This record gives sequence, C-alpha cells and structure tokens, in this order.
Amino acid sequence: MALWLVQNEPRDYEFICTPTGDELPEMIEHWRKLGEILGKPLTPLTSGMSLRGLNRRMNALPNWRMRYCTRVLKIEPYIAYMLKNAPAVSYVGLRADEEERHGVDYGKAGGEVFGTIEGITQDFPLRRLGWGIREVIAFLDLNGVVIPTRTDCARCFFQRLIEWYELWRDNLPMYMDAEAEEVERGHTYRSPGRDSQPAALAELRVKFENGYVPKDTRERGIMCRVCSL
Repeated sequence: MALWLVQNEPRDYEFICTPTGDELPEMIEHWRKLGEILGKPLTPLTSGMSLRGLNRRMNALPNWRMRYCTRVLKIEPYIAYMLKNAPAVSYVGLRADEEERHGVDYGKAGGEVFGTIEGITQDFPLRRLGWGIREVIAFLDLNGVVIPTRTDCARCFFQRLIEWYELWRDNLPMYMDAEAEEVERGHTYRSPGRDSQPAALAELRVKFENGYVPKDTRERGIMCRVCSL
C-alpha cells in the first residue's frame, strides 16, 4: 500500500510501524529496506515495553480469549500517535478481499469507532483499487519486494507447528526464551488439544530434536498477518 501510494499519489507521508520487541531479525531488516524504497525511514511506535515485558506485567501469555498484546503494543500506540497528529488521514492496507475487517477499532481501547473521531479519517487504497491478495503479490513481485516468511512476533499463540519448527531450527535462542517464558508464567502459547503434538514448547522441542518435521501447508500470501501493523 505504501509503495503504491508513493508511486501513484505522492505526498509527504509519514510511515509508521509498531514493533513489539519480539520480531525476527529478517523483519527488522525488512523495515529498514522499506524505508530505503519509500525514501523515508519508518517511525517506530511503541508502548515503552516489549512483548516479554508486557507478559511479565500481566503474569500471563496471550491467547485467543485474552489478546492484550495487540491492543497494548500496537493499537494503543497507533491511536495515541494519530490523536497527537490530528487532523490526519490514516491509510490502512486492508484489501478488497478482507470485507470482514474494518481497520483500527478505537472502541476496543476507548469507547469510539476510530473513523468517527474528529479530525481523523481512514482511507483504504487497496480497496479503492479492488485489489485482493493476488494483485498485492503481483505488485510486490513487480517491484522486487520480498516479504519475510514471518512478519509477526517470533512467539504467538496463532502460529502453526511449522512456524514453531522454523523458529527452533533457525533461531534457537528465541525459541528457548519462549520455552523459558512458558515455565515462568505457568502457561503455554499453544492450546492443549489443538493438535496431536505437545502443547508445551519444551516437549515440542524434544520432538523436533528427534527428527519430527511438521507438514507445511501454507500458501504464499494467503494467511492473514494479524499482528503486522
């Protein structure tokens, strides 16, 4: 979206990202490269704490019923930034094939729908273009932009077995830190009974070490990146 805007509707944009302090090195490098392509570095917005720190404060791990991580680390810093800079237009990269999604829902953080706050409007360029995932991928390919395999946190209750396997295989220190965090908090990122494999990362690691490799059923660009704001 940002690249299309720069190419087709040029103006003095501010590009932002909302790091959680738990991104893989490839994602940090991707943000740096994006800044070069766009001609301006991305401004990081944070809550002042990392995912690890937030989990410690909450004495919990995020799950689908208690997804405080996205709210505190991403939505609230973004809202605060927009309110500080109002009047402003918030450009949202939701596609035409994501009809069920509505952009930032201020109601979850403060009681209003974000788009109704005075001085702040939302624009959805990809929807204006009628672009779905196929068109987005084609545009990125045309411009030589390669998206990292994982754009979310390194540890997340949403991620699949293959993504845990890749974290163990490619970034063992981060995997071990997530494993230690499960022991500290007394909870697991993976829900028990979610599949036939152990929920605890320590037990799952033993399976990986013994040669278990999960089947990779992902299709490029189809999985929604729920935390990559």
